[in-house]
Amino acid sequence: MTDTPFIPSALAEALAQRGYETLTPVQSSVIEAELDGKDLLVSAQTGSGKTVAFGLALAPELLGETGSMPLSEKPLVLAIAPTRELALQVSRELGWLYAGAGLRIATCVGGMDASKERRALRGGPAIVVGTPGRLRDHLERGALDLSGLVGVVLDEADEMLDMGFREDLEEILDATPDTRRTLLFSATMPRPIERLAERYQRNALRLSLAGETRGHGDITYQGITVGPSEIENAVVNMLRFHEAETAICFCATRESVRRLHSTLQNRGFGVVALSGEHSQSERNQALQALRDRRARVCVATDVAARGIDLPTLSLVIHVEIPRDAETLQHRSGRTGRAGKKGTAAIIVPYNRRRRVEGMLRGARIEAQWMDAPTPEAIRKKDHTRLIEKLTEPREIDESDRETAAELMARMTPEDIAAALVQAHRTKMPAPEELIANTPEAHEKAKAERHRPGFEDVTWFRIDIGRRQNAEPRWILPLICRRGHITRNEIGAIRIGQTESWFQVPRAVAGKFADAVQRTASPEDEQDAIAIEEAPEGPRIEARENRRKHGGGGGAGKIHARPAGKGPGGPGGPGKGPGGKLPFKRGKPGGGKPGGGKPGGGGKPFAGKPKFKPKGKPGGPRKD
Repeated sequence: MTDTPFIPSALAEALAQRGYETLTPVQSSVIEAELDGKDLLVSAQTGSGKTVAFGLALAPELLGETGSMPLSEKPLVLAIAPTRELALQVSRELGWLYAGAGLRIATCVGGMDASKERRALRGGPAIVVGTPGRLRDHLERGALDLSGLVGVVLDEADEMLDMGFREDLEEILDATPDTRRTLLFSATMPRPIERLAERYQRNALRLSLAGETRGHGDITYQGITVGPSEIENAVVNMLRFHEAETAICFCATRESVRRLHSTLQNRGFGVVALSGEHSQSERNQALQALRDRRARVCVATDVAARGIDLPTLSLVIHVEIPRDAETLQHRSGRTGRAGKKGTAAIIVPYNRRRRVEGMLRGARIEAQWMDAPTPEAIRKKDHTRLIEKLTEPREIDESDRETAAELMARMTPEDIAAALVQAHRTKMPAPEELIANTPEAHEKAKAERHRPGFEDVTWFRIDIGRRQNAEPRWILPLICRRGHITRNEIGAIRIGQTESWFQVPRAVAGKFADAVQRTASPEDEQDAIAIEEAPEGPRIEARENRRKHGGGGGAGKIHARPAGKGPGGPGGPGKGPGGKLPFKRGKPGGGKPGGGKPGGGGKPFAGKPKFKPKGKPGGPRKD
């Protein structure tokens, strides 16, 4: 580290022992002489060495205040991170960086023993690292005195704001001295981050080190197109093809994590799960299993995986498509860190490829589009890996040679080699057969799944959609009751924003239409819902709606609305007399009529999530 004159000797020795030959761009930038003592607003990618960077940046303040006294009456530096895992990682990094200086570090995170943390805070730490919620708790209880701070670090500030920690951060920062130095690190710089910087920083210098592209230069992106029913099989084959030392699979919900974890476990993978339903102890055990190589695959939600740093992680699989480019970036940033190469694969149902292509263009990421690995390709990879593994130089002790000699006396070399190959393969999960990614193969698979009796169908339209909480399980009883048919006589159902479509076999379509007309009645709210034949089907009509209404038919965002005030006003589409909702709040499907107060006078649900009937089971929680 001879090329870094602004690093104190104790820290330079720690870096050398850690194997640092040169600093990363963000680390070099923050220790420039002209930035000494300045507030910094740093935009840098995940995995760029930010923890060591702010440790180096605050060294003059820290070591100048402590001098030869490693214990501090009050904390001198406060580092705030969005998640427990990231806070613990920051604490570990600063621990080895300042070990030579003898500075004590206290860590305060949710899920840990708060009494032990309070004792650590009384022990004279120079640096305190924690999550916003736990730091605020200690502050309000009087266990954390911030009056002596010379520096504050906000790590992954964009994530903290996304996770709803604004009030916590403001209370903590308001309790710090105005003379402190503030370093704000964020992968992106949206307007909320800029407002936070304007309020709590003084003439901050902005450093943008994210590069021209938002994707990491050390990450290879792959788009894997599959049939919608082949996603889990594609994940299995991707894991087997790459055989990464450590891999992480991202899902959108807890339920998806449970399902995929069970699938991979049954296939023979060493796998752990991370989601909001796991305790801190379980999360720690899972991460330790990955570090100890007892497990090689982690299945996680976005929130649970934030802040995870696994040096051996070389493969990220987006099992469910990220909601936006920022999520894609944060997920993928778990790999390709510290100059290492990584692969980020997005599993894309072929009918959603255009959406993913648009997301990648927006993120300025070039992705290689390909099919999921076939069993033949995986076996070829296995063959190459086995040959390389067995032929690499190694030291063999005498006992192994004695065992080898005994085997040679009993078996031929060919039989010994074949047994070795067989033993190796039996430990590997079997790859999955996938449907070929061709139009012909998809049509064939579709035909095999086709229900008998639905070769010739008629589409019907019903004037309720997502805005009225329509789902197949809720509207099926209504359709059956109005049309005098059974649910086995109803085919595909397509739910739009304000209307929906469903199939009825052409053989019973006439009888169904007559029954719908006979059962229509303005006296009952559900019986007043219009049901009519839709010769063009949902695609053309949905397209027309999007042109007319700027994103109807499920294409636009769904906003909460006052009870009894749907699109079209009173008596409009999807409403009975008085403009009331088709379903009573507590009754799904063919329950009692009613929807809010008579006349549609229900209170608006402004600012709340989309209203759902009480009787409807909530979907899996997203974490």
